[in-house]
Amino acid sequence: PRARETLVKQIALGVSLVVLAGTLVMASGFDTGGSRFQFEEQYSWIREFGVHWAVGVDGVALVLIVMSVILVPLVILASWTEAGRSGGSEVVAKRSTNTYFALILALEAMMIGVFAATDVFLFYVFFEAMLIPVYFLIGSYGGAQRSYAAVKFLLYSLFGGLLMLVAVIWLYPLSNRPQSEGGLGQGTFLFAELSQMNIDPTTAKWLFLGFFIAFAIKAPMVPVHTWLPDAAQQAPAGALVLIVGVLDKVGTYGMLRFCLELFPGAATWATPVVLGFAVLSIIYGAVLAIGQVDLKRLVAYTSISHFGFIVLGIFAMTTQAQSGAALYMVNHGFSTGALFLLVGFMIVRRKSARIGDYGGVQKVAPVLAGTFLIAGLSGLSLPGLAPFVSEFLVFTGTFARYQVPAIIATIGIVLAAIYILWLYQRTMGGKTVEAAADMKDLNGREKLAIAPIIAIIVAMGFFPQPILNVITPSVEQTLVRVDQRDPAPTIAGTAENGERP
Repeated sequence: PRARETLVKQIALGVSLVVLAGTLVMASGFDTGGSRFQFEEQYSWIREFGVHWAVGVDGVALVLIVMSVILVPLVILASWTEAGRSGGSEVVAKRSTNTYFALILALEAMMIGVFAATDVFLFYVFFEAMLIPVYFLIGSYGGAQRSYAAVKFLLYSLFGGLLMLVAVIWLYPLSNRPQSEGGLGQGTFLFAELSQMNIDPTTAKWLFLGFFIAFAIKAPMVPVHTWLPDAAQQAPAGALVLIVGVLDKVGTYGMLRFCLELFPGAATWATPVVLGFAVLSIIYGAVLAIGQVDLKRLVAYTSISHFGFIVLGIFAMTTQAQSGAALYMVNHGFSTGALFLLVGFMIVRRKSARIGDYGGVQKVAPVLAGTFLIAGLSGLSLPGLAPFVSEFLVFTGTFARYQVPAIIATIGIVLAAIYILWLYQRTMGGKTVEAAADMKDLNGREKLAIAPIIAIIVAMGFFPQPILNVITPSVEQTLVRVDQRDPAPTIAGTAENGERP
């Protein structure tokens, strides 16, 4: 009942903790030296069309699921008193707390499903089903322009989803062709079987575009990114952590899993253009972040820049770069999640998302300022914090094969330092503005919500190897499918074959 809001919150938190515990138990049993997909289940679902309920995880999917289930209980804790209220600078209405937490848990289920699906049709179902809870989280619990932001998000996502649906359906008759014609002899949507098909180059290019455009919108990449800043500005901070921290990773995960492995030839064909758009996203997102006056829009544009790094690593086609890109997905989820949670705490206190309404916060709320600094420094990939390792791997792996894009992308590092340090200076440093003089520091619940993320960011910054050990075998399998090998290392003055040039 609506009158029992405390019980609703306790149930939501309890369910999310049970899911977290179950996931950690499962993850502890993952064998990095075993088969690629583990913990598999497969049942015939729509027999006439070869559709299966098929789930399982490889290393990349596993770490993304673990990241997702860690963030959900922290989001619930952070939203404990703000759930059901506007995500904007002003509270426009009190809405159902029950529905808010139900939508969060529904979104968690969809996130786990989309990363675990090993049937392409089932993946598409989860891919589209995620839109429903997100649409209502933005449209019902967002700021003053929530309806506009929710509809824009939905239209962009549906457009990409419909393109992917055409490509997904197209796979069925292709798989139904005789093996002599490159098919499988029976119609199926199972990923492991579809990845063995030989699709003619022209058809593969069209199918690749159908999947890639949908994933580029979801990621998002420039120029199909404009839904994210509006959604970020209007969505409640807790939901925003999951939208940007997890939901957007479905786009880059889909590129790594489906675009490369189902259409390897087309992926190689498209690589130069994709790398160009990745570099454009890095620089464009960073430049626009510098010019923002709204806290949430600024963090959203930083994410567009970071997704450019992830895509750059995926299409660099080296083990280092792709391992770095997969690790970057996880690190970005935690670093951006921390930033959005802290921004949400700030907005609750000041009832404003304008950067100009803050100043000198570190003098009245030192814990808030300190955690904000750590989260911000992780956003610019400071050594010793988690994103540095992944960004370093992306750069070194990309430079080994594509020197020019890697060199241009380094501009993003400089711009990141500008937008993060300037943001901190304007909000936390300087003289305390009169309206912020009585800002309260983080309370016990808020510290409990943010502390695990900060701890993970620091721990993974110093010791990322266990995560890389899980990710790398899957990445190596992807490179084998795309028929790419790491470039041979060279020594100054010596060619790759060992002879003097």
